[in-house]
Amino acid sequence: MVVVERMGANPSSLPHGGTDASLVPASPGDGDGRTTLNLFFEERDDRWFPGDRHVRPLVRRMLLGKSWISGQRRVFLNLCAGLDRVGIPYRVNDYSYIRKHPEELACILGRPFVLDWFAWKNPLLLGVVMYNHPVDVPERLKEFHENTILVPCDWYAEMCRPYWPRIEVWPVGIETDLWTPTPAAQKSVDVLLYDKVRWGHDRYDRELIEPIRKHLEASGRSVEVIRYGHYKEDDYKAALARCRSMVFLCEHESQGIACQQALSSGVPVFAWDRGGPWQDPEYFPDRVRYEGGVSSVPYFDARCGGTFVDADGFIAGWSGFWSQASAGSFAPRDYVIDHLTLEKGALHYYDIAEAVMQRHAR
Repeated sequence: MVVVERMGANPSSLPHGGTDASLVPASPGDGDGRTTLNLFFEERDDRWFPGDRHVRPLVRRMLLGKSWISGQRRVFLNLCAGLDRVGIPYRVNDYSYIRKHPEELACILGRPFVLDWFAWKNPLLLGVVMYNHPVDVPERLKEFHENTILVPCDWYAEMCRPYWPRIEVWPVGIETDLWTPTPAAQKSVDVLLYDKVRWGHDRYDRELIEPIRKHLEASGRSVEVIRYGHYKEDDYKAALARCRSMVFLCEHESQGIACQQALSSGVPVFAWDRGGPWQDPEYFPDRVRYEGGVSSVPYFDARCGGTFVDADGFIAGWSGFWSQASAGSFAPRDYVIDHLTLEKGALHYYDIAEAVMQRHAR
């Protein structure tokens, strides 16, 4: 494999990635004897000169202001927050250390170009979802298939498992102490319509979004609309604080952090869950055909709300959903507390990492 040798990074030269959230970990305790994790997270490769990946976000922020937090960065930050809470020690982007300790596990959460930075001798834990699909992995990196690869949910694992023999399902935890319920008396809007329709938006605006909006308005419900990629987290949090329920529109989700933030906030969700094949147009139907059945809410049960498959299904099911939501019959936050806290996510990640380390030690 052709590689490029790089100087080792250290916590004082971590990438910024367009957000104020620090990547420098809190000082860990002794971790109760737990192994220190070696975490690597990068969102950008150097573009014009060595190290410019650290400078570009600062320039961008000066010119455009604070940018939104990407999904991959949110996964990394929430994992670190969970590790801090349960006292598991970790290093961040310490390339110098990992090259001196080829026997230790390297946990690479960021973009896959990190694999090209030097000749990794370590066992690797890769992901979550460094590539959208295994067919994207370049030939020079096929050897990395033998390492353990993380994906966020079961349907995604089933799609990728024929290509990646060592695959584990791991959803990151949600900040349940940040995404908290607002008292019902302070709610002023009936429905938050969350539009995350990514492909063929004009078509779905006609066939799905507008029929849903019109039905809600005809039913006397007040509606607020928020569109994916056009808001900051604080805007979304404020909208959830105002709204009594959420209609979630997305073709599919590998985890669905925004939806889970709503659930943690005590907001019941009525979700478009059309099922069927994975229909990302970059892959379907010519490059990838996965017919196993996808989901827009892979982490969801009856406490969270309900689902529908199309506009007709929404109209048929809305009244029942709204009656239960109005009566407070749902308990969406309970689901998140049971399955998706920061602590649970961090402990699950550590268990997977420990199992990988034990396998390589044999």
